[in-house]
Amino acid sequence: MDEARQVLERLRRIEELEEQRAPSGELIDELRELVREGEAWLRAEGDPAAAVEALERCRAALPGGGEQTGVDEREEAALLAR
Repeated sequence: MDEARQVLERLRRIEELEEQRAPSGELIDELRELVREGEAWLRAEGDPAAAVEALERCRAALPGGGEQTGVDEREEAALLAR
């Protein structure tokens, strides 16, 4: 449950940065952290299929499709196979 709270807190910070018209680089950094925290949440879930879909949408929203997030898709596949 801590993982879910971290994701929600990160989303709140991103919204604040958007309202403050923060530099795009700062927002991108926060979005990358959101993806990392989403991955942690995914690992903590017993049935991660919906979390994987949400994580993919987050990655797609990043410039470059999330290529620079350090995401290991093999790790996701292993989580889904559980």
